[in-house]
Amino acid sequence: MTTIDPTRDEAASSFARLALELHDAPGVDETLDAVVQYALQALSCSYAGVAFSARGSRGEVAAVTDPVVAEVYELQLSQQDGPLVTVLRQGTPILIRDTGADDRWPEWAAKVAALGVRSVLDVPLATGREPRKAVGVLGLYSPKPDAFRDDDVAVAHILARHASVAIASARQEAALAQAIDARKLVGQAMGILMERFDIDADRAFAVLKRYSQDTNTKLRDVAQQLIDTRKLP
Repeated sequence: MTTIDPTRDEAASSFARLALELHDAPGVDETLDAVVQYALQALSCSYAGVAFSARGSRGEVAAVTDPVVAEVYELQLSQQDGPLVTVLRQGTPILIRDTGADDRWPEWAAKVAALGVRSVLDVPLATGREPRKAVGVLGLYSPKPDAFRDDDVAVAHILARHASVAIASARQEAALAQAIDARKLVGQAMGILMERFDIDADRAFAVLKRYSQDTNTKLRDVAQQLIDTRKLP
């Protein structure tokens, strides 16, 4: 894995290699793991994590390098308050130089300081189509107060941009693969119905769709059940 040193002339080529390596990650989980591991190498942090926003829910902890990060996230997500939640809502980065002295989220800061986390840098992950809307947050943490300098903030923004593109691409590929798999399952289930009841493809699909609606079950799951059991829900 490429080590990024932002103080040296080859920083640009290091980030270029980072982009390629993130692109080559085989899946979403591997991409997320690569992002947080790069953060540990490139920045003055001891822990890193990624959290996503989610429609109709309080958010999702997607990747952490240490259990303490999951605890820092959960303290905020359970109360829907803190720098992570604020970044998700507003799409702007937040730097906390010392949790022992910051008064913006005093209750959360006190608990985080007690966990040994003193410096926090939360950077939004956003797609190019909606640059002001955060789809997630890259969180960086250090047990030292005032750990993040201007160079760290700049590198964190670059890493977040690369991560945003790589994660979006990985999720899109995963969704596409799932859709293709679903089409194959539905096609196989339709074939079973067509052979058993001597009906055409349109009628077979209509049967699957009706069972999906009547049982409030995803079409893919209806198809899978038919394939596995030769019975409809």
